[in-house]
Amino acid sequence: MTKILIAYESRKGETTAIATYLAEGARMAGAQVDLKNIKEIKNESELSGYDALVLGSPTYHADMMNGMKTFLFLAEKADLAGKTGGAFGAYGWSGESIDRIYDTMKNILQMTMVTEPLRLKSSKAGGGISMAQDYGKLIVEKANS
Repeated sequence: MTKILIAYESRKGETTAIATYLAEGARMAGAQVDLKNIKEIKNESELSGYDALVLGSPTYHADMMNGMKTFLFLAEKADLAGKTGGAFGAYGWSGESIDRIYDTMKNILQMTMVTEPLRLKSSKAGGGISMAQDYGKLIVEKANS
């Protein structure tokens, strides 16, 4: 069974909601999913044993939350090269953090990324729930390929 970690930081709860729907989609596709706030992860050994890692943060003042920056430094110590990856987050105006997380996972952590990150203004608007669930399914499909 494919094992996925969805780790996120949220400011107002919207990124948490997106993470929850993403996890639902991955479970629908048959994966075992651990859904964690990044504050729950204390060392790089907690990132081992997963086939895929999906990271999320809202964009705040054109950047990711500070906790996610710290988490990405921790993730550098884990051996994630070649593992499947995805990035997601909520945003109000610009959404830069999501691209920065995605690029860090691809270029620094050397992960095998899905085609693009998931950007949503709201999980409840414009089909956001199904988009998040579909992204979860896409992660499982990529991890199994």
